[in-house]
Amino acid sequence: MFPRLFPLFRWIVSVAAMLLASLSSSAQTNDQRSLIVVIGAAGEPEYAEQFSSSAALWEQAATKGGLQLRVIGKDQDNSTDDRGLLLKLLAEEAGKTNGELWLVFVGHGTFDGRTAKFNLRGPDISAEEMAVALKPITRPVAIVQGASGSGPFLNALSTPGRVVITATKSGHELNATRFGAYFARAIGDPSADLDKDGQTSLLEAYLVASRQVEQFYKEEGRLATEHSLLDDNGDGLGTPPEWFRGLRAAKAPADGKSVDGVRAHQLNLVRSEAERELTIEVRARRDELEQKLSALRGRKSQMKEADYYEDLEGLLVEIARLYQKK
Repeated sequence: MFPRLFPLFRWIVSVAAMLLASLSSSAQTNDQRSLIVVIGAAGEPEYAEQFSSSAALWEQAATKGGLQLRVIGKDQDNSTDDRGLLLKLLAEEAGKTNGELWLVFVGHGTFDGRTAKFNLRGPDISAEEMAVALKPITRPVAIVQGASGSGPFLNALSTPGRVVITATKSGHELNATRFGAYFARAIGDPSADLDKDGQTSLLEAYLVASRQVEQFYKEEGRLATEHSLLDDNGDGLGTPPEWFRGLRAAKAPADGKSVDGVRAHQLNLVRSEAERELTIEVRARRDELEQKLSALRGRKSQMKEADYYEDLEGLLVEIARLYQKK
C-alpha cells in the first residue's frame, strides 16, 4: 500500500498481497462508512446541471464502494432548510464509533472578508458552523469542499484525523470553480490510480483533478482563478498540488511539521479487493506504520545512516507481518 517509498517495501507489499488470501474469512473486514453529498443552490440552470452530474458520479462511486449514502439538495421540493438537514445528519454521524465519514460539497460559496459560507437552499452554512457540527465526530473524516471561496473551510475544519480538500486557496477566489467536477470524475476512475495498486485514493483524485484544472486554464489561455489545497496533518496550512512529486510532497513544511498527503493516500472511496480483505484492526495498524515510515523518511538527513536503516527495517518487517495475521 505504500510502494512509492522504497524498492524493498515494493517487494514486501507484493508478497503481502499474496498472503491476503490467508486472512480469516470470519474476521470483520469492512467498517461502516458513510458519504454525505451536499448539493448547493445552483442559481442558474447551467450550474444545476453541472452540480447534478457531479453528484451522480459521487453516488455511483459510493454504491461501488459500499458506503451508506445521503444526498442533500437533490430533491425537487424546493427545501428552505438544507442547512438544518445537514446539521441533523452530522449529529446522527456523531453517534457512530467507527468507519470513515466522507463529506462532499458541490456548489457555490461566498466570502465577505471574514466569513466563508457554502450556498444552500435556504440559510447558508459557514465554515465556523461546520467546525462546530463536526467537533463531536471522532471517526476519520474526509471533506471535499469544491465550491468557490472555499479556502477558509480548510483553516476552520483542519484537525488531526481529518483530510480537508478545498477548490481554492483563499476566500477571495470567488469565480465558479471546475475543481469539484474534475474531482468527482477522478474519485471513481481507475485511470486516476497513479500508483497502480487497484484503487484511487483521495490524494490521487486530488492530484489528478488539480492537474486537469491547470490544463483547462492553459488551454483556454486564461489566468487561473482557483488553486486547490489539501490538508491531512491537522496544521491548517494545506499543501498545493505543485508541491508534490509523484505521490509525495517534495517540499518540507516549516517548523518540522509532518507533510501532507500520507493520510489522504490511505483513504479510498472504492477499495481494491486486497484492501477489502483487511480487517479493521490490520488496516488501522498498517496506516499507523505507514505514517511512521513517512515521518522517518523526513528525519533521514538528521539521523546516522545505520540508525535510519535499522528503524526502516523494523517498520517494514512489522508491516509485512501484519498481512500474515490469521
